[in-house]
Amino acid sequence: MDLDAELARARDLDVSELADAIESIGFECTRCGACCKGYEGDDGPEPHTATVFPDEVRALQEAGGDDSEGESGTPMEWRDVARPMPYGLVEGDDGPEGETFEWALQTTACGDCRFYEEDDSGRGACQVHEDRPLICETYPFSVALGGTSQPMGEAVDEEGVVRAHECEGLGRDISRADAEELARALKERAVRELREARGVTEAYEPVETGPGEVVVHDSEGAKRPDGTRVQ
Repeated sequence: MDLDAELARARDLDVSELADAIESIGFECTRCGACCKGYEGDDGPEPHTATVFPDEVRALQEAGGDDSEGESGTPMEWRDVARPMPYGLVEGDDGPEGETFEWALQTTACGDCRFYEEDDSGRGACQVHEDRPLICETYPFSVALGGTSQPMGEAVDEEGVVRAHECEGLGRDISRADAEELARALKERAVRELREARGVTEAYEPVETGPGEVVVHDSEGAKRPDGTRVQ
């Protein structure tokens, strides 16, 4: 897998062509919350898992959340925003342990994204919508380039580059302006995913972990679950 070549492909993606693919199927968010919630998997309840880049974690930290008195905009701790990606970790006597790569948005006890809330009618809303990560901004679409997260959605365009994932908002009318805005974010996400993958590869050094210890490798190096660097 040549990440530099794939990164060059991502940078050469044509926003207009991406918008054509998005416009051809259509999309409008219905605020059903399905993409923000945990779900029932083959082995039981599975928590919501959405990849978030290190700088996106910091942006969400600064955006803040509600404190104990309900005041919004309170700066948040790293672990309140993100959790280690669960893949690669094993369950030890003292909880998850081992090495993993990248971060996922933090979840609630029921497995939903910690930034997702519903009103009394069941209509969902993101509490950090203006600062939401690119993966959330571009859902239900993704770009299928080698070296990215290898999306599982159905191909939208003839080349199979744009993928549409399961979502009840698909097939609804979308304006050209909105399709182009989504396409620009989709291209940015594809570039960022590959830059992050290359950074992880360059920064990776194995770390020996003990019982109950977790190390997360991202493009900035090895970190503890609270976001502090491993020396």
